[in-house]
Amino acid sequence: MNSKVLLFKISKCISATNMIKQEVKKISKAKLLSLVLFLLVPFFLLAQANLKDSLLPEVTIKNAVDYAIIHQPIVRQSLIDQEILETTIKSKLADWYPQINFNYNLQHNFLRSSTLIGGNVVQLGSDNTSLGSFTLSQNIFNKDVALANRTKGTVRLQARQITSSNKIDIAANVSKAFYDVLATLEQIKVSQTNITRIERSLKDAFAQYTAGIADKIDYKRATITLNNAKATLYSNDEMLKAKLEYLKALMGYPVSGHLNIVYDSLQMEKETIMDTLQAASYTARIEYQLLATQRKLLEYNVRYNKWSYLPTVAANGAYNLNYFNNTFSKVYSNNFPNSFAAVTLAFPIFQGGKRKANIRGAELEVDRNGLDIINFQNKLNAEFTQAMSSYKSNYQNYLALKDNLAVAQEVYDVIQLQYRSGIKAYLEVITAESDLRTSEINYYSAMYQVLATKIDVQKALGQITY
Repeated sequence: MNSKVLLFKISKCISATNMIKQEVKKISKAKLLSLVLFLLVPFFLLAQANLKDSLLPEVTIKNAVDYAIIHQPIVRQSLIDQEILETTIKSKLADWYPQINFNYNLQHNFLRSSTLIGGNVVQLGSDNTSLGSFTLSQNIFNKDVALANRTKGTVRLQARQITSSNKIDIAANVSKAFYDVLATLEQIKVSQTNITRIERSLKDAFAQYTAGIADKIDYKRATITLNNAKATLYSNDEMLKAKLEYLKALMGYPVSGHLNIVYDSLQMEKETIMDTLQAASYTARIEYQLLATQRKLLEYNVRYNKWSYLPTVAANGAYNLNYFNNTFSKVYSNNFPNSFAAVTLAFPIFQGGKRKANIRGAELEVDRNGLDIINFQNKLNAEFTQAMSSYKSNYQNYLALKDNLAVAQEVYDVIQLQYRSGIKAYLEVITAESDLRTSEINYYSAMYQVLATKIDVQKALGQITY
């Protein structure tokens, strides 16, 4: 009986022990999970913070452009290219510094080489040899290193100009895309206002029908007009989504981010005006500056090819540690060093006319660049004239449509009042509403078209700079 009780107690203890182990495992897993969450949460929070920091609370045309200049991948690639260029320059210029190297060799000869001396065959060297060699070289004249040293400032300038050119293109494209979004937003506002007017007209038409003053044709027409207006609003809403995504892409804005477009219509109207008496100067354009920089580099290339007639000169020297012994364990028992210093001059005598051909090719590249500059000057005048003509035409159209809008609003107000008084038919109200809606849409579209063509003029004048 006692043994049974003892076995029962032992089994209870084992069960309790197993339960404790399971609880410990659960606690350990919970602690491990807590630790993992503790370590990962800061990363999630940091990612959310970074996303939040990269979003704009309000998007005006200025901060849209500023954001694009910082975040647009093309601009960021240009900046990385500048850094890559700096490392390349350092790598090229490093050849001006003394080059110090160490070489080590350990060799066992299974069969030594033999030679004939005085009619006797004599084996040369030893079974085991080892060499430690310290070498030093210093370029005195090397055309590759000389070219890198002469052109480092110019290639840096070229890289900066490429970045500037990309920024100018991004700024112009973002500005025009922003104006395109504003035009669509105004069309949506016009549609919403028009729907409100039509709903009011529909209510009036239905009231006159129920009062027996007019037949059902008026409110049926109002219903048709209202449905068309709602369809136009839906179309504009969908178009706005696409234009916003395009603007995001130009800005380098996160896809999940929201663009809260903010603008001042009165300020936009003031910005439509610009001085039309300005003249284009090709030297102000980044494209010309890039061509001028390219010309300098091509002229350096001509010099480089002419330097191929000059010798390459370098100073060099070495200190060698020589060990040899037929017994491998004693190979380092004796050292037989030697050292030297020398000046090396390498002078190409004949290369089959290669140098002359390279020089001529480099000179032709300079001539071709000169024609590129002339072609750019000719194109600039045509580009500027076209941009200025488009601006003047759009500006006059904008002024005319602005007057039309005022007239259309006045006509609508009068006809609406006359219709309510029973003087005019509802068909005239619909016509007046259509004219007013068209005038509003045309006015805002014309205003933003003027602003977009103004960007083209400023770009042609070289006034957009970064």
